Amino acid sequence: MKKMILLMIMLLSFTAIKANADDISYIKGAKSGILIEETTNTILYEKNIHDKLAPASMTKIMTMLLTFEAINQNVMSFDTMLTTSEYAASMGGTQVYLKVGEKISVDEALKCVAIASANDCAVLLGEYISGSEIEFVKQMNSKAKELGANNTNFTDCTGLNEENHYTTSYDLALISRDLIMNYPKVFDYTNSREDYIRKDTSSPFWLVNTNKLIGNLEEIKGLKTGHTSFAGYCITLYMKKDNISLISVVFGYDTAPKR
Repeated sequence: MKKMILLMIMLLSFTAIKANADDISYIKGAKSGILIEETTNTILYEKNIHDKLAPASMTKIMTMLLTFEAINQNVMSFDTMLTTSEYAASMGGTQVYLKVGEKISVDEALKCVAIASANDCAVLLGEYISGSEIEFVKQMNSKAKELGANNTNFTDCTGLNEENHYTTSYDLALISRDLIMNYPKVFDYTNSREDYIRKDTSSPFWLVNTNKLIGNLEEIKGLKTGHTSFAGYCITLYMKKDNISLISVVFGYDTAPKR
């Protein structure tokens, strides 16, 4: 009987906290957002979590997930050298300006994607894994369905496209959780405030993390920012403190400082 009373008190307390949370906008100005506890996948806060929205470069969370999966399946290794195609080199937006025929390792390409959000490197990884970006996108969508991300549709591996390219804060939390739980090595990349590629050449390229919380709050280890004119400013974060692991996803701020 005592256990039953205690359980009822806990449930009522949780309901009160949840009701409180619904009355307060913790992400004022954002279109959508979610906060989950990683190990249990418990939703702690939600706002429009099933709205289909453009994720911009948060798309690359799935690109990184499939890259780590390919490494795990021996499709490639961190030392595998990738040769830049004309298509990869033609990517617009944020890039590290790969030249056609230039060689870069998987390790370096992951660095460029995770830290600097390089579109050319994201496409290069996708091409090696699946043969083309088109085939890689099919793999991205298949993986999304496998994870239960049923309100997601990717049309590229960068987030540059606006038309028919969408996900939700709930779906992206699921995708992020799978990446974090299965491939924690991702934090070797997402937790770097800065790095270089082409270090031993005459033209080293400085990578600066687009996530400005990295290095300012030591508990935050990643995960990925995103921004386009149509998506607004978005961010997916991972934080671990006092044995509690949290993942948050937020879409659609109108300025970078608010994000």
